[in-house]
Amino acid sequence: MKIKQVSHLALALSLTLSGCLSYANLNKDDLATAIQQDYDKRLGKLFTHFHRNPELSFIEFKTAKKLANELRSSGFDVSEKVGGTGIVAILKNGDGPLVMMRGDMDALPIEEKSGLVYASKATQTDPITGKQVPVMHACGHDVHITSLIGTARQMSARMDQWSGTLMLIGQPAEERIRGAKAMMDDNLWERFGQPDYALAFHVAAGLPAGLVNVQEGSPFAGSDSVDIIVHGVGAHGASPHAGKDPILLASQIVVALQTLVSRELPPREPGVITVGSFHGGSKHNIIPDRAHLQLTVRNTNLETRETLLKGIKRIAENMGRAAGLPEDKLPEVIYSKSSTPPTVNNSPMVRRLKAVWQNALGEDQVVSLGSQGMGAEDFPYFTTDPAIPSVYFAIGGTSMADYQAASSGGPPILSHHSPLFKIEPEPAVTRGVQATVLALMELMSATSP
Repeated sequence: MKIKQVSHLALALSLTLSGCLSYANLNKDDLATAIQQDYDKRLGKLFTHFHRNPELSFIEFKTAKKLANELRSSGFDVSEKVGGTGIVAILKNGDGPLVMMRGDMDALPIEEKSGLVYASKATQTDPITGKQVPVMHACGHDVHITSLIGTARQMSARMDQWSGTLMLIGQPAEERIRGAKAMMDDNLWERFGQPDYALAFHVAAGLPAGLVNVQEGSPFAGSDSVDIIVHGVGAHGASPHAGKDPILLASQIVVALQTLVSRELPPREPGVITVGSFHGGSKHNIIPDRAHLQLTVRNTNLETRETLLKGIKRIAENMGRAAGLPEDKLPEVIYSKSSTPPTVNNSPMVRRLKAVWQNALGEDQVVSLGSQGMGAEDFPYFTTDPAIPSVYFAIGGTSMADYQAASSGGPPILSHHSPLFKIEPEPAVTRGVQATVLALMELMSATSP
């Protein structure tokens, strides 16, 4: 649970000094025009292709191949099959920082009912269930990889305006919270270099298409799946004194866990512990020898995460001791491999990029809206240990007409993971490229002659 920390003072100083190398050489009007032309000629067709041909986590074979070919044709040195189906594309351009930008590739086992003319009709064999299922880009990852390609083309065409090494990552299996870790387990940084900065964005259904949202703090929560196996001693239900009731003990644990949030976290510090599953016993009059709890744990910073996870283990084991269980029968606390730390943006970097975006796009096009939920992402596997300064931002994806209708009491905006989910690809894709290129140019600005 120990996390390496970076000196905030040193980091803030480095960001301030590097900001002296401005992106002034980049003509923002020329950039917007070039991106629009690329969308009309190529990116729009690519988005439609990706949307029509979604693939599930860890079996994004055709998606990864097409992404690799597009990045290779843009002049990048491309490595495939990193962490399974992951793509790493490198473009070296002299001295300077190594900056990473990630786009996730996978889709969901959902039948699309959006009504779009290019709606997905794809099916795949689900690697988890072994069943043939419909597949849909119901979370906007088609926007992400299309924008990644657009970013590659713009950065390749403007190498006189930046210096350093650009790393573009096509990540598998974000929907299963496994892909980033799989790439890290495949020695990502050892093979390709550890970035000085990292970027990612997500298209957002709750924002008008093209609006940029960036916030300090945590745009996505940490998510941990925790299992608690509660042992007991089975007995007849009419003779409870002859056993140790795991259902009673598990019930006491469920109640006691709520004190972690209500009594151990500061009142203004968000945290969630939800017991989503409770299984135990098989018949009315039998005290079983085992009960099973399944929990989801959410938080917005690493310290809170550590408090909650350690607290769950402490409460479970000590409740077992209070019930009189021997040490070899104490409740077992098992942490899932599908967990992820919270996504935490670097504040000096947020302020720096926000100023760049406001200057280039207009102050009305850049907002800082806090998250309303505790959704999670696996991007922090790239940025947490070792700690890498990073910014995860959002690009609005809902058409202005639909957004205004919902704001006026009309049909609600359809959420991510809905079969009716749809994105306005233009300007979501074009603004995604524009915001990313502006950020990269700021972080990798070449020194003026």
